[in-house]
This record gives sequence, C-alpha cells and structure tokens, in this order.
Amino acid sequence: MKVLLINGSCNSAGCTFTALSEVANTLEQNGIEVEIIQLGNKPIRDCIGCKACRKNDDNKCVFNDDDINNIIEKANSADGFIFGSPVYYAHPSGRLLSVMDRLFYAGGSAFAYKPAAAIVSARRAGTTASLDAISKHFTINNMPVVSSNYWNMVHGNTPEEVLQDKEGLQIMRVLGNNMAWLLKCIELGKQAGVSPKKEEKIMTNFIR
Repeated sequence: MKVLLINGSCNSAGCTFTALSEVANTLEQNGIEVEIIQLGNKPIRDCIGCKACRKNDDNKCVFNDDDINNIIEKANSADGFIFGSPVYYAHPSGRLLSVMDRLFYAGGSAFAYKPAAAIVSARRAGTTASLDAISKHFTINNMPVVSSNYWNMVHGNTPEEVLQDKEGLQIMRVLGNNMAWLLKCIELGKQAGVSPKKEEKIMTNFIR
C-alpha cells in the first residue's frame, strides 16, 4: 500500500513539509509506503475548463507542461492521499488549489473511493477555512476523509516552531495511524468481496 503526500508550499523544507514528514514517518512505521511530491516554485497553470481532458482515454490534462499528468499517473497506483498547504490570507496556497482543480477534473477516477486528508500549517489563523477548501475536492469525488483527534493543523512560523507544537505533531501522528488503519480495513474488505456501490451521476440544472 502506498500514500502520496503532496506539499503545496513553494518551500520544499518549510512548515508544511515538517508536518507532512511527521505523517509520513508514522505511515512508514505502519508498513505503508510513502512518497512526498513537492510542487515547488515552478509555474503551474489553472484549469481553464476547456474539457479537452474529457476526450482523452487516459484521464490526463491536455496541458503537459507541468507535473499534473505525472501526479495523475502516480495516483492511479496509490491507495491514499494527503494534501498539505500553508495558509495564505485564510486560504490554501493558490498553486495547490490550481493543481487539485486539474487533478480532480481530468484525473478524478484515479482518486475516487480512496482515502484522503488535508493538512495545513499556519502562523496563527485561517486554518479551518483552508481545510474546508481542500477537503471539498474529496467529498465531491466519493473519497473517505481521514480525521485525527483535532483538526489537521500545525502552528509555527518556521519548521523549528512547528516542532515545538507538540499537539500539532500528535495530530499528524494520529492522522497517519488512522490513515494506515483505514487502508488496511479497505484492503481486508476487498479480499472479502466488499466494494463501493456506485450510481451514475445525476445532474440537475436549476435554470432551464
């Protein structure tokens, strides 16, 4: 089993990475393979709603000048996901939202029915609004949302300060343990022939 952890910060070794690393270490202790994907500071396109991905057989974005399609390819063989972001003006990083919009619009089938969690790091506030924005991608895509013993956040202005947030670090460890537990339960369910019951999507337009 494998979990992809996506760092939505431009800073590859900052506060968000520190939190993700705590989750990753816990997952590894549970025998789960992990990979942290760094979005970095290279330009990333927004989704332009062109719907060209709907014409592709491989569920890839039509734009291939960044890492979106590489992530979709990795997601196909992953079992769970954790998306992490710093808090900017009480919302997730713009680059993470751009990435998630394109990942889930073009490659949503690679994520569907797989557990996911959002984590955020902040100096002080804006965390719950940011968690809400990220998690909405999961709840529109049939994904079980993994929780901890508090909202999935750490506080600090530097990685060193995050390491002083003992409660925040515990939240990350509990999240890692809960993700591992759920993944193993899902695997046992598959072995017993249990699978999600799927319905074809109904679309209702209110302006006719």
